[in-house]
Amino acid sequence: MGFLLPVLFALFAAFSNALATVLQRRASLTVPQSDGFRFGLVLDLLRRPLWIAGILAVIAAGVGQALALATGALALVQPLFVLELPLALLIASLLARSPLPGALWLAVAGVVAGLGIVLVAAAPAGNRTHVPFDRWALALAACAAAVAVLAATGLRRPPGRTRAGCLGAATAVCYALTAALMKSAVHLLQDGGIGAFLTAWETYAFGAGGICALLLLEHAMQGGPLVASQPALTLGDAGVSIALGVLLYEEHLRARWWLLPQLLGLALICAGVLVLARTETPAEPPAPR
Repeated sequence: MGFLLPVLFALFAAFSNALATVLQRRASLTVPQSDGFRFGLVLDLLRRPLWIAGILAVIAAGVGQALALATGALALVQPLFVLELPLALLIASLLARSPLPGALWLAVAGVVAGLGIVLVAAAPAGNRTHVPFDRWALALAACAAAVAVLAATGLRRPPGRTRAGCLGAATAVCYALTAALMKSAVHLLQDGGIGAFLTAWETYAFGAGGICALLLLEHAMQGGPLVASQPALTLGDAGVSIALGVLLYEEHLRARWWLLPQLLGLALICAGVLVLARTETPAEPPAPR
Protein backbone atom coordinates (compact mmCIF):
# COMPACT_ATOMS: atom_id res chain seq x y z
CA MET A 1 0.00 0.00 0.00
CA GLY A 2 3.05 2.26 0.38
CA PHE A 3 3.16 2.52 -3.42
CA LEU A 4 -0.49 2.07 -4.36
CA LEU A 5 -2.09 4.70 -2.14
CA PRO A 6 0.08 7.68 -3.20
CA VAL A 7 -0.28 6.67 -6.85
CA LEU A 8 -4.08 6.53 -6.62
CA PHE A 9 -4.28 9.85 -4.78
CA ALA A 10 -1.87 11.45 -7.27
CA LEU A 11 -3.87 10.17 -10.27
CA PHE A 12 -7.04 11.64 -8.80
CA ALA A 13 -5.24 14.94 -8.26
CA ALA A 14 -3.83 14.92 -11.82
CA PHE A 15 -7.29 14.38 -13.30
CA SER A 16 -8.76 17.15 -11.14
CA ASN A 17 -5.97 19.52 -12.13
CA ALA A 18 -6.45 18.70 -15.82
CA LEU A 19 -10.17 19.42 -15.54
CA ALA A 20 -9.42 22.65 -13.69
CA THR A 21 -6.93 23.72 -16.37
CA VAL A 22 -9.45 23.24 -19.18
CA LEU A 23 -12.25 25.04 -17.31
CA GLN A 24 -10.01 27.93 -16.28
CA ARG A 25 -8.57 28.22 -19.79
CA ARG A 26 -12.06 28.52 -21.26
CA ALA A 27 -13.01 31.07 -18.60
CA SER A 28 -9.83 33.11 -19.12
CA LEU A 29 -10.75 33.63 -22.77
CA THR A 30 -13.91 35.48 -21.75
CA VAL A 31 -12.15 38.33 -19.94
CA PRO A 32 -10.10 41.21 -21.39
CA GLN A 33 -6.54 40.21 -22.22
CA SER A 34 -3.73 42.13 -20.51
CA ASP A 35 -0.20 42.80 -21.70
CA GLY A 36 1.29 42.82 -18.20
CA PHE A 37 0.74 41.18 -14.84
CA ARG A 38 -2.74 42.18 -13.63
CA PHE A 39 -4.04 41.24 -10.18
CA GLY A 40 -7.54 42.33 -11.25
CA LEU A 41 -7.65 39.36 -13.61
CA VAL A 42 -8.76 37.09 -10.76
CA LEU A 43 -11.53 39.55 -9.80
CA ASP A 44 -12.83 39.41 -13.38
CA LEU A 45 -12.68 35.63 -13.38
CA LEU A 46 -14.62 35.38 -10.11
CA ARG A 47 -17.69 36.45 -12.09
CA ARG A 48 -17.35 33.41 -14.39
CA PRO A 49 -19.12 30.24 -13.14
CA LEU A 50 -16.80 28.16 -15.31
CA TRP A 51 -13.80 29.55 -13.45
CA ILE A 52 -15.43 28.85 -10.08
CA ALA A 53 -15.95 25.24 -11.19
CA GLY A 54 -12.27 25.14 -12.09
CA ILE A 55 -11.32 26.40 -8.62
CA LEU A 56 -13.43 23.65 -7.02
CA ALA A 57 -11.51 21.14 -9.13
CA VAL A 58 -8.25 22.75 -7.93
CA ILE A 59 -9.36 22.29 -4.31
CA ALA A 60 -10.17 18.63 -4.97
CA ALA A 61 -6.75 18.24 -6.58
CA GLY A 62 -5.09 19.85 -3.58
CA VAL A 63 -6.73 17.38 -1.21
CA GLY A 64 -5.65 14.46 -3.39
CA GLN A 65 -2.13 15.83 -3.66
CA ALA A 66 -1.83 16.34 0.11
CA LEU A 67 -2.92 12.75 0.74
CA ALA A 68 -0.48 11.49 -1.89
CA LEU A 69 2.44 13.45 -0.42
CA ALA A 70 1.56 12.27 3.09
CA THR A 71 1.86 8.64 1.99
CA GLY A 72 4.55 8.71 -0.71
CA ALA A 73 7.77 10.28 -1.92
CA LEU A 74 7.77 13.65 -3.67
CA ALA A 75 9.76 12.09 -6.55
CA LEU A 76 6.99 9.50 -6.97
CA VAL A 77 3.92 11.71 -6.61
CA GLN A 78 4.79 14.80 -8.66
CA PRO A 79 5.95 13.06 -11.88
CA LEU A 80 2.47 11.53 -12.13
CA PHE A 81 1.20 15.04 -12.82
CA VAL A 82 2.78 14.71 -16.28
CA LEU A 83 -0.52 13.00 -17.10
CA GLU A 84 -2.23 16.37 -16.77
CA LEU A 85 -1.27 17.25 -20.35
CA PRO A 86 -2.89 14.29 -22.12
CA LEU A 87 -5.81 14.39 -19.69
CA ALA A 88 -6.35 18.11 -20.31
CA LEU A 89 -6.35 17.62 -24.07
CA LEU A 90 -8.74 14.66 -23.81
CA ILE A 91 -11.10 16.63 -21.58
CA ALA A 92 -10.93 19.66 -23.89
CA SER A 93 -11.76 17.44 -26.85
CA LEU A 94 -14.74 15.92 -25.04
CA LEU A 95 -16.09 19.33 -24.04
CA ALA A 96 -15.69 20.59 -27.62
CA ARG A 97 -17.16 17.33 -28.99
CA SER A 98 -14.24 17.12 -31.38
CA PRO A 99 -12.62 13.71 -32.10
CA LEU A 100 -8.93 13.32 -31.43
CA PRO A 101 -6.59 12.50 -34.35
CA GLY A 102 -4.73 9.20 -34.33
CA ALA A 103 -1.37 10.90 -33.78
CA LEU A 104 -2.68 12.39 -30.56
CA TRP A 105 -3.77 8.98 -29.26
CA LEU A 106 -0.29 7.60 -30.02
CA ALA A 107 1.27 10.54 -28.22
CA VAL A 108 -0.94 9.98 -25.18
CA ALA A 109 0.03 6.30 -25.17
CA GLY A 110 3.70 7.27 -25.40
CA VAL A 111 3.45 9.63 -22.42
CA VAL A 112 1.63 7.06 -20.30
CA ALA A 113 3.99 4.21 -21.24
CA GLY A 114 7.07 6.39 -20.78
CA LEU A 115 5.93 7.56 -17.36
CA GLY A 116 5.29 3.98 -16.27
CA ILE A 117 8.74 2.86 -17.43
CA VAL A 118 10.47 5.78 -15.67
CA LEU A 119 8.71 5.22 -12.36
CA VAL A 120 9.21 1.46 -12.35
CA ALA A 121 12.88 1.80 -13.28
CA ALA A 122 13.64 4.70 -10.92
CA ALA A 123 11.57 3.27 -8.02
CA PRO A 124 11.55 6.55 -6.04
CA ALA A 125 11.95 5.79 -2.32
CA GLY A 126 12.29 7.70 0.92
CA ASN A 127 9.85 9.56 3.09
CA ARG A 128 11.91 11.94 5.22
CA THR A 129 9.67 14.20 7.28
CA HIS A 130 12.06 16.92 8.48
CA VAL A 131 14.17 19.23 6.31
CA PRO A 132 16.78 21.57 7.89
CA PHE A 133 16.05 25.25 7.32
CA ASP A 134 19.39 25.88 5.61
CA ARG A 135 18.31 23.51 2.82
CA TRP A 136 14.98 25.30 2.59
CA ALA A 137 16.71 28.67 2.34
CA LEU A 138 18.73 27.57 -0.69
CA ALA A 139 15.72 25.95 -2.36
CA LEU A 140 13.50 28.98 -1.76
CA ALA A 141 16.11 31.39 -3.12
CA ALA A 142 16.80 29.30 -6.24
CA CYS A 143 13.12 28.77 -7.02
CA ALA A 144 12.25 32.44 -6.44
CA ALA A 145 15.02 33.53 -8.81
CA ALA A 146 13.89 31.07 -11.50
CA VAL A 147 10.26 32.19 -11.21
CA ALA A 148 11.24 35.87 -11.42
CA VAL A 149 13.37 35.37 -14.55
CA LEU A 150 10.80 33.19 -16.34
CA ALA A 151 7.87 35.44 -15.48
CA ALA A 152 9.71 38.61 -16.51
CA THR A 153 10.77 37.01 -19.81
CA GLY A 154 7.26 35.81 -20.56
CA LEU A 155 5.54 39.08 -19.71
CA ARG A 156 7.89 40.98 -22.02
CA ARG A 157 6.76 38.88 -24.99
CA PRO A 158 3.49 39.40 -26.89
CA PRO A 159 0.69 36.84 -26.46
CA GLY A 160 1.69 33.56 -28.09
CA ARG A 161 3.52 30.30 -27.53
CA THR A 162 6.70 31.85 -26.08
CA ARG A 163 4.82 33.94 -23.54
CA ALA A 164 2.62 31.01 -22.52
CA GLY A 165 5.60 28.64 -22.33
CA CYS A 166 7.66 30.93 -20.09
CA LEU A 167 4.75 31.63 -17.77
CA GLY A 168 3.90 27.92 -17.75
CA ALA A 169 7.48 27.09 -16.73
CA ALA A 170 7.36 29.72 -13.96
CA THR A 171 4.11 28.19 -12.75
CA ALA A 172 5.77 24.76 -12.77
CA VAL A 173 8.53 25.92 -10.43
CA CYS A 174 5.93 27.42 -8.09
CA TYR A 175 3.90 24.21 -8.14
CA ALA A 176 6.95 22.04 -7.40
CA LEU A 177 8.06 24.24 -4.51
CA THR A 178 4.51 24.39 -3.17
CA ALA A 179 4.31 20.58 -3.25
CA ALA A 180 7.61 20.28 -1.37
CA LEU A 181 6.38 22.71 1.29
CA MET A 182 2.99 21.00 1.46
CA LYS A 183 4.68 17.66 2.12
CA SER A 184 6.50 19.13 5.11
CA ALA A 185 3.34 20.81 6.43
CA VAL A 186 1.27 17.63 6.08
CA HIS A 187 3.83 15.65 8.06
CA LEU A 188 3.75 18.32 10.76
CA LEU A 189 -0.04 17.91 10.89
CA GLN A 190 0.35 14.15 11.21
CA ASP A 191 3.01 14.31 13.92
CA GLY A 192 2.04 17.39 15.94
CA GLY A 193 -1.62 17.96 15.22
CA ILE A 194 -3.44 21.09 14.09
CA GLY A 195 -1.46 23.31 16.48
CA ALA A 196 1.87 22.39 14.92
CA PHE A 197 0.38 22.76 11.44
CA LEU A 198 -0.98 26.27 12.10
CA THR A 199 2.23 27.52 13.71
CA ALA A 200 4.65 26.15 11.11
CA TRP A 201 6.13 28.55 8.56
CA GLU A 202 5.85 25.85 5.89
CA THR A 203 2.05 26.01 6.09
CA TYR A 204 1.94 29.69 5.18
CA ALA A 205 4.77 29.36 2.70
CA PHE A 206 2.97 26.68 0.69
CA GLY A 207 -0.20 28.79 0.84
CA ALA A 208 1.67 31.78 -0.54
CA GLY A 209 3.33 29.60 -3.18
CA GLY A 210 -0.05 28.23 -4.23
CA ILE A 211 -1.45 31.74 -4.65
CA CYS A 212 1.55 32.78 -6.76
CA ALA A 213 1.16 29.64 -8.87
CA LEU A 214 -2.53 30.39 -9.39
CA LEU A 215 -1.83 33.95 -10.55
CA LEU A 216 0.92 32.79 -12.90
CA LEU A 217 -1.26 29.97 -14.25
CA GLU A 218 -4.10 32.35 -15.15
CA HIS A 219 -1.71 34.60 -17.06
CA ALA A 220 -0.07 31.59 -18.73
CA MET A 221 -3.42 30.28 -19.96
CA GLN A 222 -4.45 33.71 -21.20
CA GLY A 223 -1.04 34.39 -22.71
CA GLY A 224 -1.15 31.69 -25.37
CA PRO A 225 -2.51 28.30 -26.43
CA LEU A 226 -2.97 25.50 -23.92
CA VAL A 227 -0.53 23.29 -25.84
CA ALA A 228 2.22 25.84 -25.20
CA SER A 229 1.73 26.39 -21.46
CA GLN A 230 0.71 22.86 -20.42
CA PRO A 231 3.87 20.99 -21.56
CA ALA A 232 6.12 23.48 -19.79
CA LEU A 233 3.91 23.25 -16.72
CA THR A 234 3.67 19.47 -16.44
CA LEU A 235 7.22 18.52 -17.44
CA GLY A 236 8.72 21.39 -15.45
CA ASP A 237 6.74 20.45 -12.35
CA ALA A 238 7.93 16.84 -12.58
CA GLY A 239 11.57 17.74 -13.16
CA VAL A 240 11.84 20.36 -10.42
CA SER A 241 9.91 18.15 -7.98
CA ILE A 242 12.31 15.25 -8.49
CA ALA A 243 15.24 17.59 -7.85
CA LEU A 244 13.62 18.96 -4.68
CA GLY A 245 12.75 15.45 -3.50
CA VAL A 246 16.39 14.36 -3.84
CA LEU A 247 17.97 17.54 -2.47
CA LEU A 248 15.52 18.33 0.34
CA TYR A 249 14.02 15.00 1.38
CA GLU A 250 17.00 12.79 0.44
CA GLU A 251 14.80 10.54 -1.71
CA HIS A 252 16.54 7.86 -3.73
CA LEU A 253 16.30 6.86 -7.39
CA ARG A 254 17.80 3.66 -8.76
CA ALA A 255 20.95 4.17 -10.81
CA ARG A 256 23.49 2.03 -12.71
CA TRP A 257 21.86 -0.03 -15.48
CA TRP A 258 18.44 1.19 -14.36
CA LEU A 259 19.34 4.49 -16.00
CA LEU A 260 18.84 2.91 -19.44
CA PRO A 261 15.11 2.19 -19.09
CA GLN A 262 14.72 5.54 -17.35
CA LEU A 263 16.22 7.30 -20.37
CA LEU A 264 13.99 5.26 -22.68
CA GLY A 265 10.91 6.23 -20.70
CA LEU A 266 11.99 9.87 -20.65
CA ALA A 267 12.46 9.80 -24.42
CA LEU A 268 8.93 8.41 -24.86
CA ILE A 269 7.52 11.12 -22.61
CA CYS A 270 9.35 13.91 -24.44
CA ALA A 271 8.38 12.54 -27.86
CA GLY A 272 4.75 12.29 -26.79
CA VAL A 273 4.76 15.79 -25.33
CA LEU A 274 6.30 17.25 -28.51
CA VAL A 275 3.53 15.68 -30.59
CA LEU A 276 0.90 16.93 -28.15
CA ALA A 277 2.43 20.40 -28.23
CA ARG A 278 2.09 20.51 -32.03
CA THR A 279 -1.48 19.20 -32.00
CA GLU A 280 -4.10 21.86 -32.43
CA THR A 281 -6.79 21.87 -29.77
CA PRO A 282 -10.44 22.49 -30.70
CA ALA A 283 -11.03 26.02 -31.94
CA GLU A 284 -11.30 28.58 -29.16
CA PRO A 285 -12.77 32.06 -29.38
CA PRO A 286 -10.26 34.91 -29.22
CA ALA A 287 -9.91 36.62 -25.88
CA PRO A 288 -11.48 40.11 -25.70
CA ARG A 289 -9.15 43.08 -25.42
